[in-house]
Order: sequence, then C-alpha cells, then structure tokens
Amino acid sequence: MLKVGITGGIGSGKSTVTNMLRDKCYPIIDADIVARQVFIINPQVLLQIKDEFGCEFFDAEGKLKRKEFGKYIFKSNTRRERLEHIIMPFIIREIFQRIQALEEDNCKLCFLDAPTLIENNLHTSMDITILVWVNSDVQIQRTMLRDAIEIDETMDKIRAQMPMDEKKKFADFIIDNGGSIENTKAQLDLIIMQLERLNVKI
Repeated sequence: MLKVGITGGIGSGKSTVTNMLRDKCYPIIDADIVARQVFIINPQVLLQIKDEFGCEFFDAEGKLKRKEFGKYIFKSNTRRERLEHIIMPFIIREIFQRIQALEEDNCKLCFLDAPTLIENNLHTSMDITILVWVNSDVQIQRTMLRDAIEIDETMDKIRAQMPMDEKKKFADFIIDNGGSIENTKAQLDLIIMQLERLNVKI
C-alpha cells in the first residue's frame, strides 16, 4: 500500500485538500480526529493531563475545557512538549493500527492527514509527503478568520509549528493553496495522477 502523508501549517487550507480526496473516496486517516478519539479510547490520557496540568482545565463533569486548555498550551513551548509527551504515543499507536487495518483490507493507496506529520517524524513512515502551503500573510489572515482570534493568539499557534518554508525541505509534492479552489484542485489532480502511476509500478 502506498502511504501518503499530507501536512501543512495552521491556516494553510489542508482540510480543503483532504475534503477533495474524500470526494474521490480515498481512505484518509485524520490525525486530528484520532487525537480527539484517543481520549475516549484511552481514558487514562485525561488522568495524566489532570495530574500534569491541574484540575482547573476540567469542568464539573470531568471533561477537558479544550479551548481554555489550548490557549494555555500554545503560550509555552515547554507546556506543549509536556502535553505531546503524554498524548503523542497514544495517537501514533492508533494511527499505525488504522494504517495496518487498511493494508489488511488490501487498500492500494491511503492518506494520513497530520498537521505535525514532520514535527513528529511520521513522514519517515510515509512513502510520499505532500505539503499544503500558503505564504505567511495568508496563513495569518485565514487563521484569525477561521478561529475568530486576535493576532497574538494566532501567532502563538503558528509559532507552535515548524515554519512552512522549513517543511518544504521534507515534501515530495507542494500544493500552493493561496489561489482559487480550482487551482488547488488542478494541482491535486496532477499529484494523484502521479501517485496512481507510482502505485501501479509498486
């Protein structure tokens, strides 16, 4: 099975590309969805977060206050690294279990949608890496509009990830998503054509 990682910075429009792939009925493992499901699959994760960061980020029902906790985490690289140390092993294990399940179903091509694909070295387990890229101005504007947040919080989120120009060094394909939807789709279609040709050779 050809394993293709898709990544990009916050506000790059990676989900737009992923939705195009869904429309084409390709199997996609979404790392953000896996991250949310990990809390249900592995309840001990919440207990570890509570032990590490305190009870103030949990409501009366014991549910994580995601927005408040997220703002707290993105303010500090040290906090973010402490959280990743807790949660990433569970996320990575679940991702690879899902990849294995697709292989067992004889899928020929699958996509892993992961914003921190490169930061967490998941790209080394992929056959191909696609970067969805936009320039910094577009990234800032889109993030502020999408999340309805101010510039300071936006920059905290952007700085928490590897700069997109740095990610270019690890990408086999780059989709410039700063233009029209039609332009993005045309770039993706060309990449898919090459991937399917590569898959036939494999």
